[in-house]
Amino acid sequence: MTAISFQEARAAIVAAGRWLDGKGWAPATSGNYSARLDDGTFAVTVSGRHKGRLNVDDVMRVSADGVSLDGKRPSAETALHLAVYRLFPDIGAVLHSHSPISVGLSRAVAGDGFTFAGHEMLKALPGNATHDASVTLPIVDNSQDMAVIDTAVTPALLVPGAPPAYLIRSHGLYGWGRDMAEAERVIEAIEFMVATELATRSFALGRTVA
Repeated sequence: MTAISFQEARAAIVAAGRWLDGKGWAPATSGNYSARLDDGTFAVTVSGRHKGRLNVDDVMRVSADGVSLDGKRPSAETALHLAVYRLFPDIGAVLHSHSPISVGLSRAVAGDGFTFAGHEMLKALPGNATHDASVTLPIVDNSQDMAVIDTAVTPALLVPGAPPAYLIRSHGLYGWGRDMAEAERVIEAIEFMVATELATRSFALGRTVA
């Protein structure tokens, strides 16, 4: 785990927002990002900000209970970030992206997970040393009640071998890591595997993918 200063977290979160927006994974004001701070609090994005145009004033501090520590209003999904931090004390950053392709996968798959097998990119996920493996990404139904999402997804996250990520159906992807760089790597690896699965199916049907 890497716990960093508030100043360092603000810079890292602003940079992550620009990176995700550049990928097309942060449309409108969607997405929210956070980091664990060295004083036991958390840095999170302020509610309603476009993530590709963040500045340091768009990152705020909350307590472990989600209480604002500087009078600003945190993202509505801050509770989901804090739930992940409580579940995994060794992680230092959480990212929430909204790519069309991952949201599309979540809508197309009726079950509670999607399995990636044999992908070279599996080695980008923490704890995976080979492509000769399979990982099931949990998928949970959306809700405006964050406690409902947390309760539904927690058992799947605790399954041995579960990835540090999950999809909210018709909503977006959560991914995390020991620091911001690892969280970014998790998001990018999963997005790549989703795109590869789509390309595989398209080619099998004789179609091309732009």
